[in-house]
Amino acid sequence: MLSFFRRIINSKAGVVVTFIVLGVIAIAFAAGDVTNIAGMAGGLNGSDVAKVGDAKVTANDLRTAAQNEVAAYRQEQPGLDMAQFIAAGGFEGVLQREIAGLALEQFGKQQGMVVSRRLVDGQIASIPAFRGPNGQFDPALYQQLLAQRKMTDAQVRTDIERSTFAQQLTIPTVGATQFATQMALPYASLLLEKRQGEVGYIPTRLVPAGAAPSDADVQTFYTRNVQRYTLPERRVVRYAVVNPAAVAAKATPSDAEIARYYQTNQSRYAATQKRDVTQVIVADQAGANALAAKAKGGTSLADAARAAGLEASVQKGADKAAYATQASAAVADAVFGAPQGGVIGPVRGTLGFVVAKVDAITQVPGKTLAQARPEIVTELTKQKQAAALGEMRNAIEDSLSGNATFDEVIADRKLQAQTTPAVTAQGAAPDAPAFQPTPELRAMITAAFTAEDGDAPQIVPIGQDGGFAVVGVGQIQRSAPRPLAQVRSQVLADLTADRARTAARTLANAVLAKVNKGMPMAQALKETGLAVPPVRPIAASRRDLAAAQNTPAAAPLALLFSMPQNKARTLAAPQNEGWYIIRVTKIEPGNATGNDAAIRAARGDIGRLIGREYVSQFARAVRDAVVVKTDPKAVAKTRSELLNNGSN
Repeated sequence: MLSFFRRIINSKAGVVVTFIVLGVIAIAFAAGDVTNIAGMAGGLNGSDVAKVGDAKVTANDLRTAAQNEVAAYRQEQPGLDMAQFIAAGGFEGVLQREIAGLALEQFGKQQGMVVSRRLVDGQIASIPAFRGPNGQFDPALYQQLLAQRKMTDAQVRTDIERSTFAQQLTIPTVGATQFATQMALPYASLLLEKRQGEVGYIPTRLVPAGAAPSDADVQTFYTRNVQRYTLPERRVVRYAVVNPAAVAAKATPSDAEIARYYQTNQSRYAATQKRDVTQVIVADQAGANALAAKAKGGTSLADAARAAGLEASVQKGADKAAYATQASAAVADAVFGAPQGGVIGPVRGTLGFVVAKVDAITQVPGKTLAQARPEIVTELTKQKQAAALGEMRNAIEDSLSGNATFDEVIADRKLQAQTTPAVTAQGAAPDAPAFQPTPELRAMITAAFTAEDGDAPQIVPIGQDGGFAVVGVGQIQRSAPRPLAQVRSQVLADLTADRARTAARTLANAVLAKVNKGMPMAQALKETGLAVPPVRPIAASRRDLAAAQNTPAAAPLALLFSMPQNKARTLAAPQNEGWYIIRVTKIEPGNATGNDAAIRAARGDIGRLIGREYVSQFARAVRDAVVVKTDPKAVAKTRSELLNNGSN
């Protein structure tokens, strides 16, 4: 949608929506997949970062919530660490969500709302991660998973209870979609606005970069931009693959097993007869008698059925057992007892009286044990492979539950351990450029990057044949910059390009100043002395701007619609390839009066957002009602600790 709709989404309404969505995700993550939650021990104690009514948000609450949210995001972005999360504003978002959740809970209780223990019990019991082999809630498994991640039952219950309060108070309001026509009119008119302008362009490649950089210049540039030359965290992934080949010795069926399978499934290999049958089902016996009489008199059963307003169906290649399940045993006996071309019936079936004709009979010979042996071997091999893989996996999981190490598991199960080079979360190996991970290895790398230092090895499914890998984390190389000596040529190239970009920007600003003073853009560009492209016209409506979202044309159009008439601004080109100078020459205001289609469209677009705005205002009022106070020093201290500890 248009930029003003995007601004609505990114405004305070968006904050509350984010709280609701991520709140639900956090609860589902914390309770639904406890095995992926980051460890939560340690941190600040006894320090309150905020007071919300009669409740408090402690530093430990905030720290835990931030760690959990990073862990949740890392399911999709394995390379995300705490520093990146905080730099992107995630820490502040977590704090606001903690406060908003607590405020809604406090408000709900003040209004007499209750979240019963039974309701929380039901939600916990319904979580798949806590179900045992019988599909029922397993209290022992629940406690085991909580212990693995240093969580308590009280923490899980508190999160579920708070989330339930938030949902009960806000979800009905989010669904509000009504928006008055008169209120939609100005937005609809805005969509019809049109603008014209002109665009000049100064390519960086045309601008001289100046004198060659000195060693001191290179060193200074490297120091200021060291993040460009910093490698992300890399991990050596240790793994051992368990696939059908690894259990082949246990999966080969013996002659006795093959013979027993043949005897047990003898009906599959016995001689059988298949028939093509045309049949008609008639509700009453009198009608069925008349239909059967016509068919036995030589009339086609299908034609006789159509004449009676009925429709015949055809069963091709049906055996007696399959046919009996569709009709009835009595009908099957009659059909398979008749000769080819014979008409039977009427016979009472499950849905009425059946009249049928045997169109064709095919005799299917049986198979001896020798003839059936290849397919029996294939079937038994698959079964024994699946059983052996399952047995191996269960044994390994039991060992890991008993705190066995990767090396102990590999030695005990006589597996072959392998390692990757030091790889990033995306599977790149900076020190081994030729390394190209397979899809199976990518799954293992992703799993390794979701683990914390010191975590037990994981079981990672691979392929479609029941295979899996035991995955552990070897050496962890923390994020660090490459030495200047290793990247000097790249630094030199970047410095030269940066100087050219700076020079291009200086020229663009000079052109901008002249254009805003009234000089024609073509003349201002000519005075740069560069062979720049000619000035080109630009014209669009706000609908064009909406259609251009996520395309290269989006940024210039957005700038065109953000300036007053006869004013110009500069805009960086993608990949720092140059600078645009964009000037608005004409603005045609839109008028949607009488344009029912435009107004309906605007009402629909805004209606999808208005409920969120109501929730935003409600949440703000709730915060004011319960009274919220924050301690900036305690917040800063917690933020600093998360950064300094490198929590991820």
